Amino acid sequence: MAKGGWQEFSRPESLQRGAPAAEPTPKGQQRVRVQRTKAGKGGKMVTAITGLEAPESELKTLLKQLKAAAGTGGTVKDGVIELQGDQVAAALAALEKAGYRPKQAGG
Repeated sequence: MAKGGWQEFSRPESLQRGAPAAEPTPKGQQRVRVQRTKAGKGGKMVTAITGLEAPESELKTLLKQLKAAAGTGGTVKDGVIELQGDQVAAALAALEKAGYRPKQAGG
């Protein structure tokens, strides 16, 4: 066998399909940040919740709980939960109740 030769299927690892699934980070160890922002929202205040490592379906159920706790609307965009208005205190309380350890970010 020549050095640097083409060996596409010679090694056992090249025959494995897909990467092994990593264990999801436990809720208590995730770095969840809650902050107020106006960036890109037309001057309107929103509360952004970042750092949640969960599938889309879990984010939707968490969003529903957060909207009920805050009494406001919200959405999930690119893994970030956005609540309308300044809802930092309500979001922190609801996230702690759900088993996360959130921190307030920003001012």
